[in-house]
Order: sequence, then structure tokens, then C-alpha cells
Amino acid sequence: MEVPVLASVTSSAELSRAALIGEVLDRFGEVRLRAVGSSMLPSIWPGDVLTIHGVLAGEVQVGDVALFTREGWLFAHRVIGHIVGDGRVHLVTQGDTVPASDAPVSASELLGVVVAVSRRGKTSSGFANPGRCSRLVSALARRSSHFNRMAQRLHVWTWATLPMEKAS
Repeated sequence: MEVPVLASVTSSAELSRAALIGEVLDRFGEVRLRAVGSSMLPSIWPGDVLTIHGVLAGEVQVGDVALFTREGWLFAHRVIGHIVGDGRVHLVTQGDTVPASDAPVSASELLGVVVAVSRRGKTSSGFANPGRCSRLVSALARRSSHFNRMAQRLHVWTWATLPMEKAS
């Protein structure tokens, strides 16, 4: 099942879909979602398929990409810290191209962590600690919406002009 990440959850059917994601993670431990939005460039591009594993808030590490729900929206943002108080763990998250961190994520908002990203039939799990080039692209996209849009257009154009892989 693929569900868009960052899709607005406003209708009761969409609210049920967000609850279904949580239920699938609780029951099976894994769900696959299609990403939309550009807050995690270049680690996650619109159209990538994310494999999410259900975890407890105390198991999430700095550098992981956490999937959480807030005010009817789904977010997949990088964990940049933890806040521990009163026996509860809250995650501090931030999109790679977003200039400020999100409000702390509670355990009840956390759905899971991204363990793999599939793009054009190839799966990668090495995105938790982005390299120097990825950090540079993220910084430029964070500071310039024009660069962000151009990077997305180049990404779409590059994938559209590459020959399709042969099915094995």
C-alpha cells in the first residue's frame, strides 16, 4: 500500500487512512509510502517510495528520518535531537531543506522511521547520515526557494530522460 507523505488529511476518509498507517505499522511492523513535498531534498525526492518501520520513541536515533502525524498531515523529517522529561521522550525533527526545527514530536505522534528509500526501482538505506554533497544541496535548497524548484525540475527531467531499466 502506498500513501502520499505530507498529504493533507482533512476528510474522515483521509483521517482513517492516517489511522490505517498506524494500525498497519502496529500489526505488521512495516508500511510503504510515496513521498510528496521537498522538505527532505536531496535524501528524499517527491515520488520516492519510503519503507517505514514502526518503532518506539526511545528507539529513534539522531539522524533517523521519523514519520509522524500532526494536525492532519504526515511528515517525514530527520531527527536532530531528543528531549527527555517526566519519563517521556520527545523527538526534535527538522526537514533537511527547512530552516527551523519542528515543534517536538511526542510518542503519540510518532508512526515510525524510514529504513529505505526506493527510487526508480533501486532501493537505498544509506540516507540516515547524508554526505557532504547532500548537505550542500540541502543548505542551498533551504536558503533559496528558486534553487529548490530548479533542483526538483532537474531531478524530474533527469529521470524522465534516462532510459527505463529492463525488467528482470
